[in-house]
Amino acid sequence: MATKEQFLNKIQILITNHFDSPEGAFKYFDRNSDGKLNTKEFIKLLKEAEVSGFIRGIIARKLIEGYDKSGDEYVDWEEFKNVISEIAHDSK
Repeated sequence: MATKEQFLNKIQILITNHFDSPEGAFKYFDRNSDGKLNTKEFIKLLKEAEVSGFIRGIIARKLIEGYDKSGDEYVDWEEFKNVISEIAHDSK
């Protein structure tokens, strides 16, 4: 199975190649415009990032668990910035 860094790398490639900014990507995947990414929205992001369908749901839940600092089972913009920060850190 791929590592967390490999999934983050796929997200980075998606954001870099298809969006003007991480915030633009966040807004695009926040389908209901509530300012948070739920599991379904995160799965869509992972699908677009070409993560295998077989493990997309598992990875989405694990990423939300890992980055949801407020405990509401969503990833809001502030928490998503932590994902982006980790991607930037890992790519150095």
